[in-house]
Amino acid sequence: MNPQAKLIFITSLILGTTITISSNHWVMAWTGLEINTLAILPLISKSHHPRAVEAATKYFLVQATASTLVLFSSMTNAWYTGQWDITQMTHPTSSLILTAAISMKLGLVPFHFWFPEVLQGSPLITGLLLSTVMKFPPITLLFMTSQSLNPTLLTTMALLSVALGGWMGLNQTQTRKIMAFSSIAHLGWMAIILVYHPKLTLLNFYLYAMMTTAVFLTLNSMKVLNLSTLMTAWTKAPSLSTILLLTLLSLAGLPPLTGFLPKWLIIQELTKQNMAPAAMIISLLSLLGLFFYLRLAYCATITLPPHTTNHMKQWRVNKPINSSIAILTTLSIMLLPISPMLTTIV
Repeated sequence: MNPQAKLIFITSLILGTTITISSNHWVMAWTGLEINTLAILPLISKSHHPRAVEAATKYFLVQATASTLVLFSSMTNAWYTGQWDITQMTHPTSSLILTAAISMKLGLVPFHFWFPEVLQGSPLITGLLLSTVMKFPPITLLFMTSQSLNPTLLTTMALLSVALGGWMGLNQTQTRKIMAFSSIAHLGWMAIILVYHPKLTLLNFYLYAMMTTAVFLTLNSMKVLNLSTLMTAWTKAPSLSTILLLTLLSLAGLPPLTGFLPKWLIIQELTKQNMAPAAMIISLLSLLGLFFYLRLAYCATITLPPHTTNHMKQWRVNKPINSSIAILTTLSIMLLPISPMLTTIV
């Protein structure tokens, strides 16, 4: 892709995100979401492969529908209350439509079907943008309207997201699809706590984005698109594979690592809100996710490739690890001891 064109698209992404997260008026927020959608489409379809074009088309149709619903819910709210302010979303029907629209934008169950397909058709770096940057504006809109959303609806959608995200990721062999279902499961954790402690949702998103970025950059550095390639990557880049193992275990939420922090705080807050059954169910469902993270980690580090491998053996090169991967991985593994400081910030 032309560097000038890429610069324009990346700038538009930053602009759209900034407009949405800094606006008070619904029309401005909607404008930012539209700029974001239009800026990411060329990045999805830049390879001109039929699957990439299909992914871009699916993404466009879903996001256009979601944007229409956002505009419709804000107009209905303005019709009843005379308010265009984002924080004044008080009409129950408008809140319901908005929840559906933002869930569609994020890929929460039951509006999740488009996300794995789009991610599978995109390059790894575009997949990283779709999993992190593109989810930030809708999350901020949910954050700003959290006091008027329906807790029962969000809890149900959250539990379904964690269940389906874990379940459907079990038999996948493509790394991008596994990361897509991982994203759906993590969104469930963010949605369940949104009404009770909105800042915890943002903390969870920040940590999730950091760990996912580390995983995507590592996979991109090793040029891994499926599990069979991952099995042969150990001989090519042993240090990167070790780093990937630790980051995946952190993403799964195992205790000594950073990923345990948001899960721990969310379970604690749910228990305080007399929602111990929901906390227990979501904890058990996250074991499904743990299984496929362990499967990825096992393929990355523990298995030796079979002798009759279908993949060409990679030459081992002593290429230094990218500094951004090193920094993100360190943060993804070692932030748990400073959790008191993080909770005071939140």
